[in-house]
Amino acid sequence: MKPAHPPESVPSQPSPQPTLGWLLATVRAELVRAIEAEFADKNVDLSFTQYLILKKSHELGSVSATELARAVELDGGAMTRQLDHLERKGYLRRTPHAQDRRALRIELTEAGHTMWRDTAYVCSDRVMTAAQRSLNATERAQLHDYLERVLNTLRDKP
Repeated sequence: MKPAHPPESVPSQPSPQPTLGWLLATVRAELVRAIEAEFADKNVDLSFTQYLILKKSHELGSVSATELARAVELDGGAMTRQLDHLERKGYLRRTPHAQDRRALRIELTEAGHTMWRDTAYVCSDRVMTAAQRSLNATERAQLHDYLERVLNTLRDKP
């Protein structure tokens, strides 16, 4: 019988640092989850995609469905389905374009403006504030600056 030898010690390698892409994707996924959980806690029937549509509608005002779809990065079919849901909820309406009778404009209703101002914005702001609670004011400003610079660099690609 051979004597038992202790296992050879293999130096442990440090775990690789998460990539920027992984971190950004994971942060986004957690923000989506947290915002939807905040809506659920407030008994608000709104998905994250619908939240984005309300946000962009508030920012852009009356726009075409195509312009709105581009702003929230949805294809035409998905946008139509979301607009149908939001219209049924009374948050937006499709109105005829003033110069082109074939075209429609998408705009928030009074209920949509109220939903955005009193609920959706408040919920998302609470999540964003909580997400940054471990950062001081300087670090929050730096993070914003870094992310804005990365975004601008990506948009200015050759």
